[in-house]
Amino acid sequence: MNDQLVSRFLWMVLLVGATLATPVHAEFVVQITRGQDTAIPIAVVPFSIPPGASPFDLAALVGRDLDGSGRFKSMSRRDMIDQPHSGAEIVFDDWKRLSSDYILVGSESVPAPDRYDVNFELYNVLTHQRLLGYQIHTDTAGLRLAGHQIADQVFKAVLGIRGAFATRIAYILVLGQVPHRTYQLIVADADGEDPHVVMQSSQPLMSPAWSPDGQKLAYVSFEDKLPSIYVQTLKNGARVRVSASAGVNQAPAWSPDGRELAVTLSNRAGNLDIYLLDLATRALTRVTHDPGIDTEPQWSLDGRSLYFTSDRDGGPQIFEKSLRLGSRGARRISFQDSYNARPRLSPDGTHLAVVTGVGGAYRIATLDLAHNGDMQVLTHGRSDESPSYAPNGAEIIYATHVGGRGVLALVSTDGRVQQTLASPEGEVQEPVWGPFGSE
Repeated sequence: MNDQLVSRFLWMVLLVGATLATPVHAEFVVQITRGQDTAIPIAVVPFSIPPGASPFDLAALVGRDLDGSGRFKSMSRRDMIDQPHSGAEIVFDDWKRLSSDYILVGSESVPAPDRYDVNFELYNVLTHQRLLGYQIHTDTAGLRLAGHQIADQVFKAVLGIRGAFATRIAYILVLGQVPHRTYQLIVADADGEDPHVVMQSSQPLMSPAWSPDGQKLAYVSFEDKLPSIYVQTLKNGARVRVSASAGVNQAPAWSPDGRELAVTLSNRAGNLDIYLLDLATRALTRVTHDPGIDTEPQWSLDGRSLYFTSDRDGGPQIFEKSLRLGSRGARRISFQDSYNARPRLSPDGTHLAVVTGVGGAYRIATLDLAHNGDMQVLTHGRSDESPSYAPNGAEIIYATHVGGRGVLALVSTDGRVQQTLASPEGEVQEPVWGPFGSE
């Protein structure tokens, strides 16, 4: 096997991903590994709860969300000199002396069985200005979502950025030891909590991708011993096999209108190219025609071009291909370092998150599409992979290794805030952040 074939083989192994596993799923532990020095102090006061109501602690969830972003630092309840539940009860001078810039207060009422009215208010302690004042109607099962929604509103009111705490993520969890591994496709809250198994198999599952409306997932399954691409509706679990061509079927990516998937397929000679799959007719349109490996497609915001990974210039790099009729060739857009792969577009379309090779390590970087492909390396791991933007563009979720196991991690798009979401059991791989509307 010559050097070029060895290089290609190793690259394909990386694309498939190693699956070291340990048993049983457990709750995630969030650890801030790097935070902003200027984290905003906020007091999230425990909400009042009427007798007999659910003991779910909304304020604690809101505080964890805000702390987990790295942009806020919530006050310990031990340091609170009072617990007001409305703006009229706040003595602002007291909270000012505690160096709290903002204070969130709230209360719950139960107007009917299993019905909750959650009232909350956010104040600027220094100016006494009321920034938020809303009521959320929910049931017991919806209290967790309500807490994330409150955190989203606080995040936006203070920072001017829409929060993404109420969205969801999907990832692959690998359990067990060879030869008895179990592969699970998991959907969970953005903080890793409240996980639900969408699909389980004794054969590998790979490459989850959210539909634009957040109602479906496309993914690759080896349940028939060969890779096939499925689309599954989350609400009812209905799943359809949409691609089972002979050879490779991998890396599905939804078009912005949800009507097509860009997929990677192999021809009879084993070469990988990118095709468009019409989900209504199952018709295939070939996009790339190069003897190199073309894979990992990602649509532009307007749906008129694809970004993808190719080794046509000797090693993995990012290219862009127009989908206009008659368009030929592809434009290389990554030039820094000898390895750049797995492009994922930012919600505003200005950057690509990529996996880049840095001194023998693989790290997450952003590539600036508006400024000649300028690149900023955000992470510091040895094997960081599978980046995916939060729908507000403020963070990137990715997979990395801690203590020899695969875990989820997040980094802010300026690189200043980093955290890990580590499950004590199982190997976590290929996270992808759902869009707004995936609640």
